[in-house]
Amino acid sequence: MSSAVVFTSAAQSRPFGFVVEKDAEVCPQPSGAELFAEGRPPQRAFSTSAFSTSVFSTSKDARLAGVTPASQLAIRPAPEMVSSGIAAMDALTGGLPRGCLTEICGPASSGRTTLLLAALAAATQRGECCVLVDASDALDPQSAAAAGVELDRLLWIRCGENSPEKSLEQLLRATDLLLESGGFGLIALDLGDLPPQAARRIPLTTWFRFRRAVEHTPTVLLAVERQSIAGSCSSLLIKLGLIKTASPGERAVEPSMDSQFPVPSYAQLLTGLEITAELVRSRMDRKPVCSAETKFASKTAWAG
Repeated sequence: MSSAVVFTSAAQSRPFGFVVEKDAEVCPQPSGAELFAEGRPPQRAFSTSAFSTSVFSTSKDARLAGVTPASQLAIRPAPEMVSSGIAAMDALTGGLPRGCLTEICGPASSGRTTLLLAALAAATQRGECCVLVDASDALDPQSAAAAGVELDRLLWIRCGENSPEKSLEQLLRATDLLLESGGFGLIALDLGDLPPQAARRIPLTTWFRFRRAVEHTPTVLLAVERQSIAGSCSSLLIKLGLIKTASPGERAVEPSMDSQFPVPSYAQLLTGLEITAELVRSRMDRKPVCSAETKFASKTAWAG
C-alpha cells in the first residue's frame, strides 16, 4: 500500500496537505477459504434490485391483505318489504322496501294520492308512526281518514309557502331532521304539486344523502313526484298512469224518460279511476328487471 501527499489551496491562500492511500480497503471482505477456516459459511452478495423487489412485494401484500376477493363477497341481504296497502302493487313490486328510497311518479290524476294514502293507512294500521312532508299543503285530512289512515299516528308537516322555492327548502330541511331523529316507519315526501322545474333543483347529492341516512334503518322513504328526479339513488321506481275513468256512476240528475240526449259529463259523479302502474326500476333483485305493469282501481270514499 502506497501513499502520496497532495497540496491544495485553502482560505487566505495558505496551502495545506493530506495523505491519500492507494488500494486501501475500508472494510476488507474475507475470502471463502478464510471463512471456511473460521467455521463460518460464505455470505452471498447483496443485491439492491432484489431488496427493492422484496420490499415492494411485501408492501403490496400488506395493502391487499384487507381486500376480499369478488368470489368471496357475501350476498347483501335483501331489505325487508312491507305492504303498500294495494294488493296489485304488492304483487308487482313485492311491497315497499325498508331502508330504501322509493319513487312514485306520474301526472295529475294518475293515482299518486291514492297510493300515498294507501301506504300511510297500511303503515299506521301496523302501529307505526308516520310522517307526511307536504310541499304544497295539499292533504285533505278527511280523505286520509276515509282511506284508513290513523291520524293520531301521522305527523303532518305543512310547507305551504307562497313560492315553490321556499316550500322546497322547508321540505329538505324537515327531511334532514326527520331522518336524523329516526323512529318513523314511513316518511313520505309529497312533491306532486310542485312544478317539475322546481323539483329538479334538488341536487343528486341531496338524494344520495337521504339514501345513506335511511340505509340500515326500518324506515320507508317514499317520494311522490310528477317525474323521477332522484336518479339512481332510488331503489324502487314506480310510474303511474291513468287508463280511463271508471264506468259511469251515480248521476246527479236523472234524465227524463223521453230525453234523447245523453247526460253531459258535468251532470255525472265520478266514482273511481282505473290506474296502471309500471315497475321501471327495482334494485331488490340482482338480475336486471324487465318492465312490468299492473292495474288497480281507485274509488271515492263515499262510493263504498
